[in-house]
Amino acid sequence: MASLPTVLLAACTALLALAAPLLAGDPDMLQDFCVAEYKSLEGQNVTGAALRVNGFPCKRPENVMANDFFSDVLSLPGNTGNPVGSAVTAVNVDKLPGLNTQGMSISRVDYAPWGVNPAHTHPRATEILFMVEGSLTVGFVTTAGNLFTRTVCKGELFVFPHGLVHFQRNNGGTPAMAISAFNSQLPGIQSVAVSLSRVSPSMPTDVLARAFQINAGMVDAVNSNSAPMY
Repeated sequence: MASLPTVLLAACTALLALAAPLLAGDPDMLQDFCVAEYKSLEGQNVTGAALRVNGFPCKRPENVMANDFFSDVLSLPGNTGNPVGSAVTAVNVDKLPGLNTQGMSISRVDYAPWGVNPAHTHPRATEILFMVEGSLTVGFVTTAGNLFTRTVCKGELFVFPHGLVHFQRNNGGTPAMAISAFNSQLPGIQSVAVSLSRVSPSMPTDVLARAFQINAGMVDAVNSNSAPMY
């Protein structure tokens, strides 16, 4: 007869096996696809907001076309002539209806010489970055305050864990380009700088001053630079 610890171990193993599909990510599809029907969101619910429950309503199958799964927006470089020297061209469910319920999206990031993609997070996704041209210094910060950073060159890749603050910087005097993939149809992006100093209404000055251990005058000086990041 099996001992109690052995039985408990077997039971726990079985429960984990059953739970694994739920923990892995989005649930399995129950149909071939669910192409987003954007027009359905033009209707308003009783609160005055467009109804959206983790995705979009599906197009009727007879109305779906090949173009619902196609986009060419990544074929052209983004405009890096901005203060940070980078441009993100995103293809998510808002721009490609065939991505709806597929649990994935993709972006192209172009970098001017020495350009930076400033510190930011993706609250709903893990990111994997593939270097197409040039090289980057990349890094992310853990919740324990540890920085993991290294150089990524052409043909190499790097993973930014789900929701952690991360950045990229072009290492050279020539343009660079990378492709980023996400395990969410709408990963979201939250810039650290924008979240702290360019929100509306403004975050209380004393909160920022205490957080960064600087005086209120320095906080006001930062906040007065209201130029957009991209």
